[in-house]
Amino acid sequence: MTQDHTTAAPTCYRHPDRHTLLRCSRCERPICASCSIDASVGQRCPECVREEGTQKVIPKERIVSPTGGAPATKTFIGIAVGFYLLTMIGLREPLFQMFAQANFLVAEGEWWRIFSPILLHAAGFTHILFNMWALWVLGPQIERGVGTWPFVGVYLASAGVGGAFVYVMGSPGDVAVGASGAIFGLFGIWLNWAVRRRNTAQGRFLLRQIGFLLLLNAALPFIIRNIAWEAHLGGLIAGFVIGELWARARNESARIAVTAAIAGLAILAVLVL
Repeated sequence: MTQDHTTAAPTCYRHPDRHTLLRCSRCERPICASCSIDASVGQRCPECVREEGTQKVIPKERIVSPTGGAPATKTFIGIAVGFYLLTMIGLREPLFQMFAQANFLVAEGEWWRIFSPILLHAAGFTHILFNMWALWVLGPQIERGVGTWPFVGVYLASAGVGGAFVYVMGSPGDVAVGASGAIFGLFGIWLNWAVRRRNTAQGRFLLRQIGFLLLLNAALPFIIRNIAWEAHLGGLIAGFVIGELWARARNESARIAVTAAIAGLAILAVLVL
């Protein structure tokens, strides 16, 4: 199978078959979750730990198995496909009433609706096909690189920020569905990775590829009607900011905390604006 260079991440220097976004904070070697060892600042590779002395080792239960797949990615895909099938057998109307982001209902206090549209997709196969394809391509490498719970956090936080943008920048009568905000959050993570490594050949190549995809998606609202570009923009910004904060986080708990903070800001925005 030909490798997709558009989304190729570095591989762990000890496990060449494992893609990762983690790096040793001392020597900058790419390391997978299995090789990452917590240090007082950042994380270390096994070689640096041997040179520096004993550090705190990540417990086994916190390691995301690279051979066990990406459970959160698969779960999000399964849920979205399941809800899509339910809409196809006559439950579209009640499900949209319960979970779609209707801005007038958000204004009445149903803040959770900025997150729930990830469960639903518009009629026609194209909408869910693109979103689930992008999730399958982008999600596993991010999840394996940072851990399942930080990945869950960035997916939901990006969805929430995208929903907040739809609420703040849209009109009271707007209704939005789809996981595009969350998907663009994953694009934002990759864009941050490319920008931070723009001085390397791989980083420059990835930056060009992601830049092209983002320009293409930016043009879609002018070609296809009823695309919630606000969700795309909000999700992209959220993912980029979270990626930047992750680069400064010392461990998985810190990554979860900063991601939860971004989701909290999205909720706060729709409550006070």
